[in-house]
Amino acid sequence: MYQKSINNSPGIDFNAPALKKYRSLRFLKDRLARWGVASGGLGVILAILLIFFYLLYEVLPLFKSAEITQVSSYPSIQTSGDTKKVPMFLSVEEQAEVAMKAEASGNLRFFSAETGERLKNEPLPVPAGSEVAQVVKSDSSSNLMAAGLSTGEIILFEQGYRITWPDDRRKITPEVSYPYDRQPLAISGLSAPVSQLAISDGEDKLLVAASIYNQLVMEAFKKEEDYLTESVTIERQSVTVPVVSGLSAGEELDIRQLLIDPEQTWLYVLSGSNQLTMININDIDRPYIHETLNLTTQGVDVTELTFLLGGVSLLVGDSEGNIAQWFMVREDGSLNLKRIRSFSLGNDPVDKIVPEHRRKGFLASDINGQVGLFYTTANRSLLVEPMAAGRIDQMAVAPRGNYLILESQGETQFLKIENEHPEISWSALWGKVWYESYSQPDYIWQSSASNNDFEPKLSLMPLSFGTLKAAFYAMLLAAPLAICAAIYTAYFMAPGMRRKVKPVIELMEALPTVILGFLAGLWLAPLIENQLVGIFVLLLFVPAGILIFAFGWDSLPSSIRHRIPDGMQAGLLVPVVLVSGALAMSLSSSLELWLFDDDMSTWLTTELGIPYDQRNALVVGLAMGFAVIPTIFSIAEDAIFSVPRHLTYGSLALGATPWQTLTRVVLLTASPGIFSAVMIGMGRAVGETMIVLMATGNTPIMDANIFEGMRTLAANIAVEMPESEVGSSHYRILFLAALVLFLFTFVVNTVAEMVRHRLRKKYSSL
Repeated sequence: MYQKSINNSPGIDFNAPALKKYRSLRFLKDRLARWGVASGGLGVILAILLIFFYLLYEVLPLFKSAEITQVSSYPSIQTSGDTKKVPMFLSVEEQAEVAMKAEASGNLRFFSAETGERLKNEPLPVPAGSEVAQVVKSDSSSNLMAAGLSTGEIILFEQGYRITWPDDRRKITPEVSYPYDRQPLAISGLSAPVSQLAISDGEDKLLVAASIYNQLVMEAFKKEEDYLTESVTIERQSVTVPVVSGLSAGEELDIRQLLIDPEQTWLYVLSGSNQLTMININDIDRPYIHETLNLTTQGVDVTELTFLLGGVSLLVGDSEGNIAQWFMVREDGSLNLKRIRSFSLGNDPVDKIVPEHRRKGFLASDINGQVGLFYTTANRSLLVEPMAAGRIDQMAVAPRGNYLILESQGETQFLKIENEHPEISWSALWGKVWYESYSQPDYIWQSSASNNDFEPKLSLMPLSFGTLKAAFYAMLLAAPLAICAAIYTAYFMAPGMRRKVKPVIELMEALPTVILGFLAGLWLAPLIENQLVGIFVLLLFVPAGILIFAFGWDSLPSSIRHRIPDGMQAGLLVPVVLVSGALAMSLSSSLELWLFDDDMSTWLTTELGIPYDQRNALVVGLAMGFAVIPTIFSIAEDAIFSVPRHLTYGSLALGATPWQTLTRVVLLTASPGIFSAVMIGMGRAVGETMIVLMATGNTPIMDANIFEGMRTLAANIAVEMPESEVGSSHYRILFLAALVLFLFTFVVNTVAEMVRHRLRKKYSSL
């Protein structure tokens, strides 16, 4: 009946073709808008998920387990029962294509690491009737090697590899050279086998230490280079080493191993079952015993001793299958050798320890052929597997750490190592780590250095702490100012003045952060350092000036006060703030001279022990706070201004004062929006890059001191990503830092959204 009356109504025909077309077009537009909004929302979610999964894709390889797989196996060159072909030393070159074995006869045999094919034999100039008793290498950064002979002499030689490209194919040619002399060097007047040998080739001198007839002897050879011919001559200098004795009275000395560190400061002498004597040889004219200690407990023998990469740490294997890392630690003003961490290979005695050439990792084997792969800094046992049926005679790892060659019971195995990121562990990323030469464990970020034996320090704690520190000081400045400004602008300010003030504050957000960082680093930081007293006086004078002006204004006759329209009084505070601020800054120099002897930053450091850096958290707080204020202000002001007027009018009509209405009605109703404003501002502060990068010293330290700088996760990514090698541990750690930042922001925003919904539900009934 109703529809019939509409159809029969004069003047409007709802079924006219034009109206039908209009309704169809509007319906289509609604559908398109709905699908467009939905697609945009889904696109944003999809983009966030893609970012998350890409970060995860780059980070997951960091936590991949190590693997060792056999590439090939072939009979060893050694013939059964031929003692002259017993392997004394085994090595493999960088490309893992050519291996070298030093035999007791003095022959250096080069062969294909993968197939065992003989490539070259290079006999050392061993005198007739003499054999090689021991072959040692100076250190991982040097190619110099020494062969100790049964006649008490040594032969110094270098092994090298020349790479050529005939017919565009790589060819590696092994070479042996004698940098000093082909003739054997006599290191003592005794014609007896060299039972233990250690060498160290420095820039100025060559040091040789040996055990002959169980006596410790040492000689130094000063090096002189002819710059025309580039030939090096050496001049012998005898060294009188102190007598090494046992810890217990009457104990017979049995020198089992000698080591000289690359810096030529320490000579380590292993004797007895577990006794280590450290001799300071920094001054070769007056060496002295620095310390003597037991490396293991009673009843546990030391079975292997070697240097970790760099020669700072000692790796000590014992008869119970444990490997311990020791290095020098300064305690109470003195250096002492200290056990730092240990690793377990099993229950059988450790037989061999082979350090990696470019990382702080090592491989170890026991007497039953079990091999373990370990990394010291991350305190990780990466892999422990049986690799041979019995004791391993010799073992060598390629310089890149990607291949392993070992010889056991007449068989040589060539194995591939999958171990790209051993530096990463939960303790290395988030826990305190005791790094070499440090007095105690600490959180440190230092991803690179100039030397090859550098120990990476990849703790994310200083970066996370710096991120929170920068955000805290920025929010400490921005949140109160922005929220108070939003309250006054939305609730008390006259509409005409609000229409001018609000856009001006929001325009502040358009200022590029790189400009803010530039000004903060080059103008604000020196200004604060020079006017530090004035900054603190400013915090007292400006509030005091505002209160004094408010009291004076309230004391004026009403006829004068009413000349200023309601809500416009804030404009009168502008000259008050400027005058009180100028007064504070003008008194800065006088107060600093009077109270702090004309230098407050130095007084803070010397008197209170508070270090002061020019680019510090105070500068970041001011600059980043200036950048965050518009974000918080704009959202909070909209939330307060959007509170329904009938709530305000009803509260005032019931007798509440404007202040009571604000605190008990308006702010409670607008609290979800204000909370969102603070959280969005915090997210902006956490992710800020350029201001932190340019306004701080960018030093990754953990100190809450407002006068010291920091390094944030975002700034660290911006600084180090361009110089990181793609696919390296450093590269993936930076992606991990980005993932941590992403997850932190996601968690904070999720919690903020939950709190916002709860607040909205709680106060929606007002």
